[in-house]
Amino acid sequence: MPAPREAVHEKPTHQSRPTTLRVAVVGAGPAGIYAADILSRAGLEVSIDLFERLPAPFGLVRYGVAPDHPRIKQIIVALHKILDRGDIRLLANVEYGTDVTLDDLRQFYDAVIFSTGSIRDAALPVPGIDLEGSYGAADFVSWYDGHPDVPRTWPLNAQHVAVLGAGNVALDVARILAKRADDLLPTEIPANVYDQLKASPVTDVHVFARRGPAQVKFSPLELRELGHVPDVDVIVYPEDFDFDEGSMAAIHSSNQTKQVVKTLTDWTLIEAEELTASRRIHLHFLHKPAEVLGENGKVVGLRTERTALNGDGNVTGTGELHDWPVQAVYRAVGYFGSPLADLPFDDTAGVIPNHEGRVVDADGQHLPGVYTTGWIKRGPVGLIGHTKSDASETIKHLVSDIDQLRRAGHPDPRAVTALLVERGIEHIEWSGWQLLDAYERTLGAAHGRERIKVVPREEMVALSRGQA
Repeated sequence: MPAPREAVHEKPTHQSRPTTLRVAVVGAGPAGIYAADILSRAGLEVSIDLFERLPAPFGLVRYGVAPDHPRIKQIIVALHKILDRGDIRLLANVEYGTDVTLDDLRQFYDAVIFSTGSIRDAALPVPGIDLEGSYGAADFVSWYDGHPDVPRTWPLNAQHVAVLGAGNVALDVARILAKRADDLLPTEIPANVYDQLKASPVTDVHVFARRGPAQVKFSPLELRELGHVPDVDVIVYPEDFDFDEGSMAAIHSSNQTKQVVKTLTDWTLIEAEELTASRRIHLHFLHKPAEVLGENGKVVGLRTERTALNGDGNVTGTGELHDWPVQAVYRAVGYFGSPLADLPFDDTAGVIPNHEGRVVDADGQHLPGVYTTGWIKRGPVGLIGHTKSDASETIKHLVSDIDQLRRAGHPDPRAVTALLVERGIEHIEWSGWQLLDAYERTLGAAHGRERIKVVPREEMVALSRGQA
């Protein structure tokens, strides 16, 4: 990482406090955009800049939602409308910690809100997890969603695959692996992803959950969709179905759990002769990963331990081991945050330490003018819409702190863009995103699709800056 470059500006004068509040939001995913929107409607005279390290906004919705979930991707429509108003300035292709530092931002802004999300895979400490052929779901999702910072190719050479996890990401990974590539063509799937999925030899994908059917975190809709994938059978195993007191309490207290359990139970009634598809997704419950098996440094299998419910919905290992011949393992056990330069970080929880959005140091003292929201604030739990309440809490505290904020020495909005130009940073504003958006839609229209994503970063930047 290059050494931070100092900005060349005169020292601030303090003749009077500016009336307009200047705020930077770092991270232009849903959390950052919601925070900027809520702040813009807080009844203040405020100027907001939204920084994004990628050349395109929208974060998790663009690069974390499976391409065959257009309903969820429609969240972009609402986010687009917020940024299209023109009262929030986008500064994309600017990386915090490399292109600008916290000291830089504090020169230009009275407050900074960090909403950088969680993009790494959580660790899974089992033997063999680092073998060739063992992958993190976050990396795979970024690949099939056309993230510009991941390799363009993916090693799809396994016939039998294991997916570890009991949430919607595990279902997404299993579905994308098992689904026929041609059935993804109507989506915004990048061309390189389509070509490689079409050549994949996969026939069976096994999803393993360590607890029972009543404890999984699948949403009812995502689970039901799994049963409608063309030429893919969903197979469950009656011996994996157990319901203790904790399970029954969960079923009776949650309509979502009740729907999930009903869908899973209905699949146990499917007769073997009805399973005629050429590809299969197997859902296994009460199996926890014990070891990824390898030969010559490569994955050749997965060993699981049968678990038993304890009565409260938790499980204990039984010592009964099962070996599954698979050639690839994907862990979908959660996302994890990344530390940011000049900010405290909780290495255990993967978040920026904070109190209701106010960033705090090791002594629990609020860092003046520094705030956080979204997954980097509370961890990667909840749906995209839940970030709204996160943002509201953070903005409430920022507004209440206004009189205590150290005001920026260089609040002119032109000052920060002058610094970016001075440093050779090819920043992209909203008009640049509109150029890229139009280009992707034009690419898609030629094939009867809504859009085809541009993947290479340099091409995204060139298109956004009118250089292509």
